[in-house]
Amino acid sequence: MADRRKDGHSRTDRPDVAGSLPERGLPTLAEVLESSALTAGAPEVLVGGTALSAPVRWVHVSDSPGVARLLEGGELLLTTASAWPAEPADLRALVAEFVRAGLVGIVIELGAHYRYVPAVVVESAAEAGLALIALHREIKFVSVTEEVHRRIIDDQTAALRARDDVRTLFTSLALRGAPADYIVERLAHTLGAPVVLESLAHEVIVAELADADPAVLRDWQERSRRFGADGDDGRSIVPVEARGIRWATLVALAGPGHPAGRRAVLEQGATALALGRLADPDGEDWARLGRRRLMDALLGGRYGSAEEVVALLSAAHIDLPGAVLFGLAADGATAADVEAAAVDLGGRALCGSPRGASERAAGWMPVLLAVPATTTFAGAAAERFRARLRGEGPSPRLSIGPRVDDGFGEAAVARALDSLAQALDLAEVGDLPEGEVHWVARHPLVRFVSSLRGDHRLLEHGEDLLAPVLTAPPARRRDLLAALSAIVAHPGNRTAAAAAAHVSRSVFYQRLDLAERMLGVDLDDGEVVAALHLALVVHRAHRSPGSTDPR
Repeated sequence: MADRRKDGHSRTDRPDVAGSLPERGLPTLAEVLESSALTAGAPEVLVGGTALSAPVRWVHVSDSPGVARLLEGGELLLTTASAWPAEPADLRALVAEFVRAGLVGIVIELGAHYRYVPAVVVESAAEAGLALIALHREIKFVSVTEEVHRRIIDDQTAALRARDDVRTLFTSLALRGAPADYIVERLAHTLGAPVVLESLAHEVIVAELADADPAVLRDWQERSRRFGADGDDGRSIVPVEARGIRWATLVALAGPGHPAGRRAVLEQGATALALGRLADPDGEDWARLGRRRLMDALLGGRYGSAEEVVALLSAAHIDLPGAVLFGLAADGATAADVEAAAVDLGGRALCGSPRGASERAAGWMPVLLAVPATTTFAGAAAERFRARLRGEGPSPRLSIGPRVDDGFGEAAVARALDSLAQALDLAEVGDLPEGEVHWVARHPLVRFVSSLRGDHRLLEHGEDLLAPVLTAPPARRRDLLAALSAIVAHPGNRTAAAAAAHVSRSVFYQRLDLAERMLGVDLDDGEVVAALHLALVVHRAHRSPGSTDPR
């Protein structure tokens, strides 16, 4: 009996508890009980419940009552109990020794010594929460150890491979200088769970929801302060730090297990982020990068519902209580300046990536502005806001969409995004002078063209009317388009039009004469001027983004 029970396989080196991977590296006791070697013994669970969820680190075979001193914790004991004491008090003490040694469960084979498990053993195990299983048929214990140990070693080998793959992935991202938002995206994809990069003030920098309900971001700052550390709700929290400097925190919400260990994956992502900060200490602020990414996603329609938009904006702290919203486009300004100008008004701003950027210009930057309802963002106030935007290039200019007064709900946010779309349309389609504030409401023709931008009849009108000019050599085309734009902007006042075109009156008249001959029209005819104005707006609406053509 002793030879059958104490096989050499039970004495193989066991995995260290601290180094184990509980998500897949160790099977639970419930999984072990489903192994073919144990089911052959007709197991009966006498004490189970939550004890069956304990991970089994190794299987030990022994009938000796002194085996507890040989255990290291996490083992499952297989025994016939043939050498166990007979007295109830001694049996109770033996079970207590097993519990102190960290045993996760006892499997007793009936028949060789016991016909049934003594009641005192069952009671003691139940009181201590120690799993207890009885086998009603004889089995080869060596078959159990071989099967379970193979499972443990194979799974831990797979876990080590997975850890190596994860380490390779995030090391590669760090060496390539991948941006923080992409690293967070890869973390969420790898874990199959939402991942949030938050600031030390618990503000959301980047959130990758992995198809989760956007409600997980609601009141994030307040809830995150209560998280503290890894919690029973399945979240994992890892600091992003290096050389004694902590920049942020990574939070992975509940999700499926990962063979490498969820926390190990998160730590690799945190390392990649920290290396990025060390390599580029003067790089873009993470919080601003996250807000820009959010704005780009909203403008690109990359969100599931209006509820999700509200949740994302709330996490970015644009949800000022009782705020009014404006969509605007800024040219010649940085995101930092726009955000500072918004704070001066008692509000907040969310800035996206500049549009239509080229070598000549940085492009129009989309901005969602939230200001207190008591703030009058018009006239002198809007001009002061523009003046606050200190750009390195030309004097900053603003395009401002309609005001949204509906608070901060789904309907208001939808209208604010529409306001922003109108401001961008005016910025990109309108011929807006530098150093000024421009209101969408004052450009009804641009709004009309923007609303019908894809209509083939508008396109046909613009192309047909301007065809002779648009097919002219580039230099002549630019001169003629500039002259026509000036004359439609100042109908009946050619002196003002010449000034707007930045040429002398004689040169301006020469260009108008040439345009009239090429187009076959009379520029003193109001209907012709109106038709040309429409054609020019349509042309600007469809020119290539980033074009070096000023018109």
